Amino acid sequence: MTDELPPGVAIETIFVVEATYGPDAAERRRPVRAEHLARIARLRDEGIVLEAGGYLDFSTALMLVRAPDADAALALFADDVYLRTGVWTELRARPLGRVVRG
Repeated sequence: MTDELPPGVAIETIFVVEATYGPDAAERRRPVRAEHLARIARLRDEGIVLEAGGYLDFSTALMLVRAPDADAALALFADDVYLRTGVWTELRARPLGRVVRG
């Protein structure tokens, strides 16, 4: 597949972690939001989280992360305060081919 890529282009496998918000997520997140965002910022500074954010309808949050596999991607958020307190009710991880400079 790499022979199909133009010069200067590469594909990096990363993972999209999808977190489903619980029905009362807006209320549950208030007391723990600063802790959650500080952790996401730290993971971003470390180059693990590339992007993170939630849909404004409070259905799902998405995190683009570097991890060796889906289990490792999920493990990054297993102890997140949002999951522990029910802001998020479910996590899923799927691989994504990210286009980067080669």
